[in-house]
Amino acid sequence: MKKAIITGVTGQDGAYLTELLLEKGYEVHGIKRRSSLINTERIDHLYEDTHVYNKKFFLHYGDLSDSSNLIRVVQNVQPDEIYNLGAMSHVRVSFDLPEYCADVDGIGTLRLMEAVRTLGLTEKTRIYQASTSELYGKVQEVPQSEKTPFYPRSPYAVAKMYAFWITVNYREAYNMFACNGILFNHESPQRGETFVTRKITRAVAKMALGLQDMMFMGNIHSQRDWGHAKDYVEGMYRILQHDTPEDFVLATGVTTKIKDFIIRAFERLHVELEFKGEGVDETAYVKSHDNTYAFKTGQQVLAIDPRYFRPTEVDLLIGDASKARNLLGWEPKYTWQSLCDEMIDSDVELFKKDTLLRKAGFEIKNQYE
Repeated sequence: MKKAIITGVTGQDGAYLTELLLEKGYEVHGIKRRSSLINTERIDHLYEDTHVYNKKFFLHYGDLSDSSNLIRVVQNVQPDEIYNLGAMSHVRVSFDLPEYCADVDGIGTLRLMEAVRTLGLTEKTRIYQASTSELYGKVQEVPQSEKTPFYPRSPYAVAKMYAFWITVNYREAYNMFACNGILFNHESPQRGETFVTRKITRAVAKMALGLQDMMFMGNIHSQRDWGHAKDYVEGMYRILQHDTPEDFVLATGVTTKIKDFIIRAFERLHVELEFKGEGVDETAYVKSHDNTYAFKTGQQVLAIDPRYFRPTEVDLLIGDASKARNLLGWEPKYTWQSLCDEMIDSDVELFKKDTLLRKAGFEIKNQYE
């Protein structure tokens, strides 16, 4: 039985990857940060009681800022594979927490590499480093591939650039099986609620049920290459099963404006929008609807709030995943449209359930805090 460690196990990717590896017969050890909030909703269906015989999924308290803890967990588990998914991963927030982001996302990767090297596991343990399309930032070519120069445009991207190169350095200096997966935006119904796609689908679902009047957005003309997290964790797994340690771009090769994602989310609920104005004055209104939900003709549903703009913007991301397709046989199964539909359907059901529970007198906390 192979053993795997996943940092950031309570996140979107950690949950989907845990499910995938358990299905493949792995023993999975997840590292989660200590918090006063219970934040294991995404993996609760996978977690077994500690008294169950033949348990295959274990949780450990840990933090990428704590070297001694990482060494202890790696030493106890003796993993065949490590998936480093833990990070302060919100790009806009990284401008407010640049030092913390650098420590966790950048130096945290170094700490993990050093744990494996110090414990003499360089020949046994394969390491996957979660890299990001944000590395390309002010893009130098379109589309972006493994050979495209980096131009990071946020503290998050700069920290991830250090993590990328320290992974390459340890691979070359110590002959470690260490790989970077340069993943473009990947979403799901389990995406954190502060990320733009989930912010959109949650807001549209609430408006549909009469729980919210409108939403405020930043730059809705940025373009992103959106895929489904389920496809991307399959790519992570394949990267570590490859014969040689290499870096791979995972992307759909299709770029879409945030504005188009918004339009699709409303269309899923049979609502046609009309946009007016430009720049910070751009707004959107309900042009027509089929009376299934609580929308009203002429209702304003969107306004721009400059507070959500980034100090330095990434305008266009579109990935070239031909290397992963040719060497790993990896192909995304989901389109951005089917992803958007799944997310909006899920959030409508989520808030329907919450509304019923609140009416029954139950206190509901935010999901995926």
